[in-house]
Amino acid sequence: MVDDDLWALMEPLLPPWPEKAPGPRPVPDRLCLQGILYVLRNDIAWQLLPLELGFGSGQTCWRRLDRWQRAGVFDQLHRVLLAKLNAAGELDWSRACVDGSHVRAKKGVPTPVDRRKTGSKHHLICDGRGTPFKVITTAANVNDVTQTLALVDGIPPVAGRPGRPRRRPDALLGDKGYDSNVHRDELRQRRILPVISRKGSPNIKGMGKLRYVVEQTFALLHQFRRLAVRWERRTELHEAFVSLACSLICWRRLKKAHS
Repeated sequence: MVDDDLWALMEPLLPPWPEKAPGPRPVPDRLCLQGILYVLRNDIAWQLLPLELGFGSGQTCWRRLDRWQRAGVFDQLHRVLLAKLNAAGELDWSRACVDGSHVRAKKGVPTPVDRRKTGSKHHLICDGRGTPFKVITTAANVNDVTQTLALVDGIPPVAGRPGRPRRRPDALLGDKGYDSNVHRDELRQRRILPVISRKGSPNIKGMGKLRYVVEQTFALLHQFRRLAVRWERRTELHEAFVSLACSLICWRRLKKAHS
């Protein structure tokens, strides 16, 4: 389940185990990663992870997920893969697209407005080809526009080309949910051209054809069934799954570029 080349990129990022750790020898990291991927793709409860697969127990894989998230492994892997895509000329910095998508939450935190309603929302920014740069998870009733700058500023510095790592697209495309003059001014200060439809006015011509990539990326993310319904109470563990899924999308694109 874990590609040898992908493992070669991820293994150096993993926190080392103490040489003389007490207790039994831990389950190999690669097997735990396969168990984590199995849960991500199939959305089963940790305690139902089949032992006969040889990935260790669900609790072991959960602990490894938590350990790696605390060490920043998944964000680092995502950044490494973005750099490789950038070096291959596979990132489109001419524009970025933003959008939000609601996610049902079995164990989500009630929204601040309606505490009887549970749910979460994924806020995504991707490049002009749909490669995910950053995903933020919030409560379901958070307006998209409130996350505009957080998404833009959350783009990691992407190396892979001569000069300083790049963090800013040339333009940002958004629908009417991102209509805000304050945010337009902030984007311009960051030298980003805001291309955002205004409420009460016709949509910008051709916007839909350019923004379809963000909807396509959401579809790819939510093919990982663990992301389509949120089970984790702890946001950082849910975000670990999100970051891992983004890395897998980047890895597929990198392999396609090299094929």
